Amino acid sequence: MNTPKNNFLLVAVLFLLTLTTSVFAQDAPKPKASPAQTATGKVGAANISIAYSSPSVKGRTIWGGLVPYGKAWRAGANEATTFTTDKDITVEGKTLKAGKYSVFMVPGEAQWQIIFNSQTGQWGTNREGANFDPANNVLTVNVKPKKSAQMNESLKYAINNKGFSLLWENLEVPVAIK
Repeated sequence: MNTPKNNFLLVAVLFLLTLTTSVFAQDAPKPKASPAQTATGKVGAANISIAYSSPSVKGRTIWGGLVPYGKAWRAGANEATTFTTDKDITVEGKTLKAGKYSVFMVPGEAQWQIIFNSQTGQWGTNREGANFDPANNVLTVNVKPKKSAQMNESLKYAINNKGFSLLWENLEVPVAIK
């Protein structure tokens, strides 16, 4: 039967459903601007993993702009990038013991420094810049960047049997591992 009381109850229920839906929709988490990623692979007998946050180009000048030349950078976004190996390896001819390290990089137009630091778990930057204590650096190597085969909108790491590469925008930074 269609009575004013029934009509009122129907309207009240519809209102509550609409209100509940909009409240829950507002609580849905927004995707991160720089989502967490992990690259894994094997180099020789070593299992390698690189955990990082992946920013996007978004029309910005990356090298020499967003990421300045000559200053240490967290090698990703958000937390410091971490590098884990379950075996001792050689990186660009220098020994790196099995373990977990934060990775920082100092970009240059012709040469980059790759820094493995024993402190992990920290936010990637602080007021002074990259958030690491150089006293905890366990290995620093120099590598040469090159033009990437394709444009990479989002930063990524790739691991292959020769080592790993950072790929972002139109640049590839290969790091040899044995």
